[in-house]
Amino acid sequence: MIFANAQPGVLEETEILVKRGFSGPWKVVLWDDDHHTYDYVIEMLMDVCQMPWEKAFQHAIEVDTKKKTVVFSGELEHAEFVQERIIGYGPDPRMVSSKGSMTATLEN
Repeated sequence: MIFANAQPGVLEETEILVKRGFSGPWKVVLWDDDHHTYDYVIEMLMDVCQMPWEKAFQHAIEVDTKKKTVVFSGELEHAEFVQERIIGYGPDPRMVSSKGSMTATLEN
C-alpha cells in the first residue's frame, strides 16, 4: 500500500517493520528436555504465564509427548517478555542434572 502524502522514510520504516515480522501474533514455544520435572514445568508456567494449574499441567503433558508446546501467543514485546522470564527461571531443584532453565523460542 502506498500513500500519496507519505513522507520520505515513513514508508520505508513501515516496510522494514513488516518485513522483520513485527506484526503478530508471536508464539513462545517451550521445548522438551530431560532435565526438568513435570512439577517444575507446571510451577514455572503458573508463575511466568499466570496459568491455572490445569492448563499448565496440559502444557507439561504436551511438551513431554510432542517435544514442544506453545505457551503464549500475542504481540512481540509481550512474547519476548514471556520468553525472557522462562529462560531466566533457573534450574529444576528436584533434578541434579538440571543446570539451567528450559529452552523457549519465538516463532512468528
